[in-house]
This record gives sequence, structure tokens and C-alpha cells, in this order.
Amino acid sequence: MKRIVSIQDFSCIGKCSQSIALPVLSAMGLECAALPTVLLSAHTAFDGFYSRELTDSIEPITGHWKRLGVRFDTVYTGYLGSEAQVALVEQVIADFAAALVFVDPVMADHGKLYPGFAPDFPARMKELCRRADVITPNVTEACLLTGENYCERHGEGFVRALLEKLLLLGAKTAIVTGIRMDENHMGVAAMDAAGRFSLHNTEFIPSVFYGTGDLFASTCAGALTLGMPAPAAIALAADYVVKTIRVTAQDSDARWYGVNFEQTLPYLMARLGMVEENMK
Repeated sequence: MKRIVSIQDFSCIGKCSQSIALPVLSAMGLECAALPTVLLSAHTAFDGFYSRELTDSIEPITGHWKRLGVRFDTVYTGYLGSEAQVALVEQVIADFAAALVFVDPVMADHGKLYPGFAPDFPARMKELCRRADVITPNVTEACLLTGENYCERHGEGFVRALLEKLLLLGAKTAIVTGIRMDENHMGVAAMDAAGRFSLHNTEFIPSVFYGTGDLFASTCAGALTLGMPAPAAIALAADYVVKTIRVTAQDSDARWYGVNFEQTLPYLMARLGMVEENMK
């Protein structure tokens, strides 16, 4: 069984980050280890949440893993709460030498940085992206990493240029989520080091729920760890997210708690089986 370590925050209530990554990756047949970066009583949409950074715990945890001789096929990073955590994660990448380093540079959306990040944080995240095999920023994060101006609508020329600049950071494959070429579709675009470009469009559903980015990244990281080609992994992850949004939109409480991925895991399992069968 292949093993992946998920390095991101953990919310005790609410579906995002580790609380999505652990069950989804496990359901995909991967052994998933967790390295939490921040502990929250509930995710940040809940009023009065308690938050504690776990920066001082990262080295003792990974040090124990090294003494045990633990190895990972994939290192997968999500939300990192500070530049100090970025540095520690870079050391994790160096120490464990995984075959795949998958970086989701979680830091911004809708044209601006998340609260709590200083203006120079994207420059530090750029250094982490240099160590990745695959990076999956959304459009806002991609613009911050490359210096491109953010916009709401995206022509193919803009998308290609954005991906080319992302690849200059050093990753073998760049994937950008949240592409909006027209009113009716949401797309995921990718380009590899050989310049091969792909765009997977899905239906645009005008609903916003917490955890959709984490769901895409976790599913994509899992699919790549299982050996799927990038276009197949991207299509699987994007279609799963859309399916889950449709189901979640029927739940009046979901806006606060996050996407109801538990209900759609059977869909993911069925699609995963079809992809694996086609790969034989």
C-alpha cells in the first residue's frame, strides 16, 4: 500500500484540510499520515474559533518518524500558517525524499491574500513551489506567485501564460483551478514541463462552500500517487468536486460546515474503478 503524508491544518469541527484529506485519501486505498500545522476548534467561518499553531511540534513528530524509518511515496502540503512552517516543510521534503511532492499553495482567493498572511508571504511560498513536482494554485494564488494581474475572466492566452510562468518556478506540472472562460463553466488547466496543455471544464454551480479546494487537491494528489496520468487525475478530482457541490447545495447547514464529501464517496470509488480499469 502506498503512503502519503498530508501536511496542513486540522479543524475539529467543519470539513476542510485534514478532515477532508484523511478520509478521502484513505478511501482511495492509500495509507494517509497526518502532520497538522494548525489546530482549530472549528474552521474559520465559525465565530469565536480557537486556533493554535503547531510549529514547535513539527520537528519532534518528523524526528520520531525518521527514527522509525518511515518512508512516504508522496508529500502533500496544504495550508501552512507561517514562513517558519514553510521552512520546516522544506526540511520534511528533503528528509523523506518522496517520489512525489504535491504542493497546494493555500494562501489566497478572490483576488486577495487570506487574513493573517503578510504581503511578502507569496514570495516565501514561491520557494516551496520550487521544490514541488506538482503545484495546484487557484487563479489568485497563481497570480501572486507569478506577478500576473488578477482578473475574473480568463482567456486561453492568459491561462497558458500563467501556467508557463508557474513552471518557471521549477515544478514538473502546474495545475490552476478556478478557470472561468465563460459564465457556464468552471475549469482546471494544466501544463507539464514539456509544454503539454490541457483544460478540463465542468459545469459552473453558483454555490460557495468551504473545502472544495481541499477536496480537489486531496483527490488529485491521491490519484497521482496511485499512478494516474495528470489529465485523468485532474478530471477525476474536478468531476468529484462538482458532484459533491450538487449534493451539498441541498443541505441548508453545509455553507458553514463544508462540502458533504461523505455522501459522494461512492461516486469517487466508482469513477476511480473505471479509471483504473482503463489504465490496465
